[in-house]
Amino acid sequence: MTESALHTADVVVDPRLPRDQETLLTTALAALGFTPRVRELPRRRAAGQLVWMVLVSVPLHTFLRAVADKAATDAYRCLQEAVRALRNRSDETPRPVVLQDPDNSLRIVLEPDLPPEAYQQLLALDLAQYRLGPLHYDTAQSRWRSELDEAAPR
Repeated sequence: MTESALHTADVVVDPRLPRDQETLLTTALAALGFTPRVRELPRRRAAGQLVWMVLVSVPLHTFLRAVADKAATDAYRCLQEAVRALRNRSDETPRPVVLQDPDNSLRIVLEPDLPPEAYQQLLALDLAQYRLGPLHYDTAQSRWRSELDEAAPR
């Protein structure tokens, strides 16, 4: 994989995502050192079945390292604000951003209401311990987890 490919973020957006919210996210990705390539998901009749507003395909280790490197900067806060701002244009329903690793398809779900400690924990996660995903932040247990990985026999 080339150096430029490592810093590319393929972004798939729901067509109902307002452009200003898309711009917030692509600006945050650019501030983290990624070149966002945006494409719109084809419109579907049953669009209500889509649970996410944005899917970002990016090497997760590289992404998390970039976020950790920028944790004390505006780029880090910009990412959090972009995730919080995502709303469905038609009904203002908050929807998550899903990060997906293109190599192993592991997904991390960033809900709009994630507490600051969730982002801090995310930066320290050992992604090698997860095989199936998706990873969600469990607010009751104050930790990231994958229910599928927990249920799978070792």
